[in-house]
Amino acid sequence: MAKNEKTSPRVARIAARLLKRSKSKKVRAVSASVLTQASDRRRRRR
Repeated sequence: MAKNEKTSPRVARIAARLLKRSKSKKVRAVSASVLTQASDRRRRRR
């Protein structure tokens, strides 16, 4: 999925927080979907 990664790091952070804290199945499903589309590792700043 390297070329189609579309989720920004900011949105991925929010989704991770929601996934941990929420008990709603809908919120958890959307958060999991967002995290699936996020990049696996952070980019290094130079």
